[in-house]
Amino acid sequence: MSDCFDRAPGAGRGQGRGRGGGALLSGSGAAESGSSGARLGGSGFPSSGPAEPQHKPGFLQQQEPLRPPKTAPPGTGNAEHMPQTKVPPVSQDKIAAHDRGSAMAKPQLVVAPVATSKLSVNAPEFYPSGYNPSFTDSSFEDGCDSYPTLTEYVQDFLNHLTEQPGCFETEIEHFAETLNGWVTTDEALQELVELIYRQATSVPNFSYMGARLCNYLSHHLTINPQSGNFRQLLLQRCRTEYENRDQAAKGDEATRKQFHAFVLFLAELYLNLEIKGTKGQVMRAEILQTGLRELLNALFSNPVDNNLICAVKLLKLTGSVLEDAWKEKGKTDMDEMVQRIENVVLDANCSRDVKQMLLKLVELRSSNWGRVHVTSTYREATPENDPNYFMNEPTFYTSEGVPFTAADPDYQEKYQELLDREDFFPDYEENGTDLSGAGDPYFDDIDDEMDPEIEEAYEKFCLESERKRKQ
Repeated sequence: MSDCFDRAPGAGRGQGRGRGGGALLSGSGAAESGSSGARLGGSGFPSSGPAEPQHKPGFLQQQEPLRPPKTAPPGTGNAEHMPQTKVPPVSQDKIAAHDRGSAMAKPQLVVAPVATSKLSVNAPEFYPSGYNPSFTDSSFEDGCDSYPTLTEYVQDFLNHLTEQPGCFETEIEHFAETLNGWVTTDEALQELVELIYRQATSVPNFSYMGARLCNYLSHHLTINPQSGNFRQLLLQRCRTEYENRDQAAKGDEATRKQFHAFVLFLAELYLNLEIKGTKGQVMRAEILQTGLRELLNALFSNPVDNNLICAVKLLKLTGSVLEDAWKEKGKTDMDEMVQRIENVVLDANCSRDVKQMLLKLVELRSSNWGRVHVTSTYREATPENDPNYFMNEPTFYTSEGVPFTAADPDYQEKYQELLDREDFFPDYEENGTDLSGAGDPYFDDIDDEMDPEIEEAYEKFCLESERKRKQ
């Protein structure tokens, strides 16, 4: 009999209202019919009392409480048609306990605690790591007076240039003037050279700024001791690293990394360091040109990946300038370098990506390092040598509507005749603005009379209009 009640809530209730709960049982007695009516009444329709959903003990007691049916909400007149049977006290206790458990099982809304911000308008100013705010304050304008040693002053300025390279033009003059009042001995000058060299070869992306700084100081530092001026001491420092090029190219990864930084800094020096020639002309340091050639030989002699990548960067940076300088002397050093690159691609055990970089470098050189030279030879434009000769010529149409231009051989005479008759310099723009200024001798000489053919057509138009008007 319990199988008849293991169903979804509300199933068969239309039958229960018409025939009573006993009609749901076949072949059952009055007692069973009465109890079935009681169970049906307890399953969703209370006979009396407050409108609370009742639950069947047993199988459905362990499930979630069933919602009241939408077709017959509790407390309506439908309950009087159901059998009035009391539920045993034990069942009521169990149902009440289940209802309390169900109510406790309902999810509770938990309000998250409000996070308290520690930000404040009164917080101290924040500076990134390594940033020195002294160069934005008056202490920098005071120069060496705000620093106990030359090393601290120069190092702070170099860090400032590293973080804000755009301030080079506005602050380099004051920096040089300060150094002229501080660097008065050989030791101080050598210390200055060492600080700049170390910054240019140890800090990424400072090689270009370091080369510009060296060029400016080489022309504006007034100290000239017997040991050498700024530029001479700088080249001596570079020569120390240059003489160890073969050992550095074969060294461990850290040694090669330091060597590559020196190579790129020397390339920037070659492009930015200006030297006055014997006749006062500005020229590049030729000794650096020779040094770069030997550094390339050292890199290609040890064709590991990072050495080859450094060589590619060096040639991309200075290849066009080096080739022009070698060609002026009648040398074929760049051709030899390209041949060496091709041998490395064929024979070296470098990675595929590095070989691709080398091939792209050869392709760049074959395109003249990406430069475009415009021929300066002037030739008068003709239809034979200028494909755009007829580009800006007007287009005319025949009486049949066929367009023709100056490029059409069948209409050249007709085209020239129309071209001579047309006025391509009218006195007025489309908006009616007079282009001819008052008293302009050019526009004053222009004949204002109409073309004879146009004048004749205009007279015919006037006569025809007068004739039609009289009719």
